[in-house]
This record gives sequence, C-alpha cells and structure tokens, in this order.
Amino acid sequence: MSEVRTGKRFEVHLPIKIHTPESAELHEGETDNLSAPGVYLSLDSSLEVGSTVEFDITMPAAVIGSEKDVRIHCNGRVVRTEAPKEGTKNSGVACVIDRYEFIR
Repeated sequence: MSEVRTGKRFEVHLPIKIHTPESAELHEGETDNLSAPGVYLSLDSSLEVGSTVEFDITMPAAVIGSEKDVRIHCNGRVVRTEAPKEGTKNSGVACVIDRYEFIR
C-alpha cells in the first residue's frame, strides 16, 4: 500500500495536549512531524479512528523564522493509530487538520 501525502512534513517535536470533545478527555504527548494538512503525534494513550480532536500548537520563532512564537488552534480528526513501538509506551496517532486559526 502506498501513502498519499499532500504536504511537506517537518520533523518537529513539540509538547501537545489534545482534547477530544466526545469524551472530554485530555491526552498529552508530543508532535513527531507536522504539515499543513496534518500532524503525527506520540500520545500517552491511543485515540479511536474518526474521533474529533482540538489542540493548540505553539511554533517556536526559530523554527518558522519569525520574531515571536506563533500559537495555532487546530480542529481535526484521527485518521490512523499505531500501537506503541517496542521499548516505548506512547501510541502513534495521525490526525488530519480540518481547520486552524492563528491565536494572537
């Protein structure tokens, strides 16, 4: 099976907290990589495929070449999950970003 990717991915490891509105749970972890259409996460627990998610990402100024950090609020959904890899405890979670807005 080949993967279809619609955007350049950037390997960026940032802390993240994800809220799932259906269950009101908060999941913690970090980004592994991100692109305009999506993000791949390493989370403390797995999420169900199809779940809607909300999260904020703060992009460091040095990473994006700006004077200040930029905070982005995202709404999306889980499209794939992976069991923890051997020797790790976090699950892999791929999310598509349906909507985002810059927070001032």
